Amino acid sequence: MTEGAGAPAEVLVCHGLVKSFSGAGRAVKALDGVDLTVRQGRVHGLIGPDGGGKTTLMRLAAGLLLADGGELAVLGRDPRHEADAIQAETGYMPQHFGLYEDLSVAENLDLYADLYGRTRAGRRERIAELMEMAGLTPFMRRLAGRLSGGMKQKLGLACSLLGDPRLLLLDEPTVGVDPVSRRELWQIVYRQVRDRGLAVLLSTAYLDEAERCDEVALLHRGRLLGSGVPKDFTRDVDGHAWAARVEGWSRRAVQMALSRAPGVVDTVIQGDHVRVVMEQTARPQPKHLLPGVEGLRLDPLAPRFEDAFITLMRRSLGDERAQADGAPALPSSPPPPAEKTAPVIEIRDLTRRFGDFVAVRQVSFEVGRGEVFGLLGANGAGKTTTFRMLCGLLPVSGGHATVAGYDLRRAAAAARARIGYMSQKFSLYESLSVRENLRFFGRAYGLGLRRRRRRVGWAVEHFQLAELLDARSGDLPLGYKQRLAMACALLHEPQILFLDEPTSGVDPLARREFWNQINQQAEAGVTVLVTTHFMEEAEYCDRMCIMVAGEALALGTPGEIKDAARSPEHPDPTMEDAFIQLIQAPREAAA
Repeated sequence: MTEGAGAPAEVLVCHGLVKSFSGAGRAVKALDGVDLTVRQGRVHGLIGPDGGGKTTLMRLAAGLLLADGGELAVLGRDPRHEADAIQAETGYMPQHFGLYEDLSVAENLDLYADLYGRTRAGRRERIAELMEMAGLTPFMRRLAGRLSGGMKQKLGLACSLLGDPRLLLLDEPTVGVDPVSRRELWQIVYRQVRDRGLAVLLSTAYLDEAERCDEVALLHRGRLLGSGVPKDFTRDVDGHAWAARVEGWSRRAVQMALSRAPGVVDTVIQGDHVRVVMEQTARPQPKHLLPGVEGLRLDPLAPRFEDAFITLMRRSLGDERAQADGAPALPSSPPPPAEKTAPVIEIRDLTRRFGDFVAVRQVSFEVGRGEVFGLLGANGAGKTTTFRMLCGLLPVSGGHATVAGYDLRRAAAAARARIGYMSQKFSLYESLSVRENLRFFGRAYGLGLRRRRRRVGWAVEHFQLAELLDARSGDLPLGYKQRLAMACALLHEPQILFLDEPTSGVDPLARREFWNQINQQAEAGVTVLVTTHFMEEAEYCDRMCIMVAGEALALGTPGEIKDAARSPEHPDPTMEDAFIQLIQAPREAAA
């Protein structure tokens, strides 16, 4: 199946593809008439909100599900009758790849090589090549369960490539992976495409990754909203983006105000300004955007793919997400400066040991009331361990740590009562309904009946959970699971909010919702400590600490961190550029 002489072979073709699932007494169309073509030697990206149909399409292509309607051909074969033949030439890496954590890296590779039928002699060279690309050669004897998140994903990718597939299916391969490992994963993928002519179909929550693809397809509620070359999408929003600043206002205050202004499609904090995407190309009038506000400055910006994605999604949704209950009202004057108080979190020389291994080594910083403070670092840098100590979930091995005025060595329980904690993985009771989880955590936090009812009602309205109250929590889409987890963390109105990668794996619209909630909490005086692998999210932080191998490598505002990475080669580094440069500098010096 080819388009013509010299055209890349069509590796995957679907026309009018339909797939439905039944549950809770109703049928849900996961795919509704989807058309898509993936060609040899090209990377094709799937993007869209949670529940859009991306994973279903992957599983159909892998021969793990059968379509209800339409046509699907994979490697020129019909999955209904030739699933085994398709799977023999397809590499599939699902969101939760099946590594055996009690086996070593080498043993996992041998197991998958056996599954793909590779001979002992035929596998050695391929394994050595893949391990060199993945940087895992020194770790062949390490148990897979003791690898960092980024290393696990690179091992999973290597296992998927052991069968020398013609088609590679990657379902959000970089979720929870730090920027350095994410870049390394992409280098492996591109090398396979270049050297072996591999066809790649991948889904991603990172829009900068989608922009690197040869073609992208946007799925929403099972329907294809658009497909084509990323530059074509970007061209459609040329003249829609502006950099906004208001003298005397914080970036957060500007972003919160403009998010509700007429004609605004999207607002994100970016560097020293707020990036505003408008519905129209006409230059916006400051007096119409923020009536009564003096000093609003608007400068044009070049369009980017993310602007186009958000614009398409807002149109499709009828802007229902943008109109979430509880969104901040437009201020008419700059917010008052935050009152100077004693640090809410204060750590000096914080250390945590696990036997002879030092996971956190003499880390020091302070966080004030109403401040959003970011902990950044590569997988395994010690961020989560630091979090768990500050939440009183792990004892401190050395140093000094106070949270909400309580010494964690002496009064960890008292500190925990003033903390809201949202863990990296969904940690609520999956067998309970949304309503039951909210009630349970209200009781666990010691809320009286009247206050518990009031706070549960607030959470349901604020996080738009009314239609899901009787749904089993484990069956929720990831974005709604994260909403529920954050709602439970806020039920007791904590002074401090600890968020460990709260937006990992959720779509860009859901990430905006979360940061809207976080900003509102910070403006109300709640102190927020957050970890994230999304470097653009780091721009939302007032200050941040970058950790490497358990130590604090850099501390400062986003602007100060980027200034430290500025060079003649990178005169205007992004936050990701700065992060990678800071992380790699010690490695290069040691080499």
